[in-house]
Amino acid sequence: MITEKQKMMTGLLYKDSDPELVAERRHAQQLLDEFNATRDGEVLKRLFGSIGEGSWVMPRLQCDYGYQIHLGANSFLNYDAILMDCATITIGDDVSIGPRAQLLTALHPIEDHEARRQRFETAAPITIGDNVWLGGGVIVCAGVTVGDNAVIGAGSVVTRDIPPRVLAAGNPCRVIREL
Repeated sequence: MITEKQKMMTGLLYKDSDPELVAERRHAQQLLDEFNATRDGEVLKRLFGSIGEGSWVMPRLQCDYGYQIHLGANSFLNYDAILMDCATITIGDDVSIGPRAQLLTALHPIEDHEARRQRFETAAPITIGDNVWLGGGVIVCAGVTVGDNAVIGAGSVVTRDIPPRVLAAGNPCRVIREL
């Protein structure tokens, strides 16, 4: 029998109220509380799936599980980042993410209101390429890839893939010009 965690990690419909998932979120919250109080990078090594050398994160960090977050080398997460890692979040090398950015992998059933009521959801991964800059308040939605060397303007809502080497902004985010 497949577990709710296995369903979550493979993109299938799962119940987030599953006791194993609830316990893992509680464990992540304990680590987040410790990190947010101390800014101790060693805590992030226990929380994240991986963290590259020279990367740093400012508090207040929030996430669901932590182990599905992979932060490359020499990357920076500014204050109040929210990383909903129900699916894998991969952040490349030399990435700068502005304050209050949100990377949101969770998806909820649109047409099946009964499944929503019963707290079923799915998730899709987010990939941020190398040398990307996400301005303050950027929201990246589930399933999105932002290409290498792209710049996303502050306050943008990224609902679809962004190609490499472009400036993109807006709600919904759209390519403004090549870089």
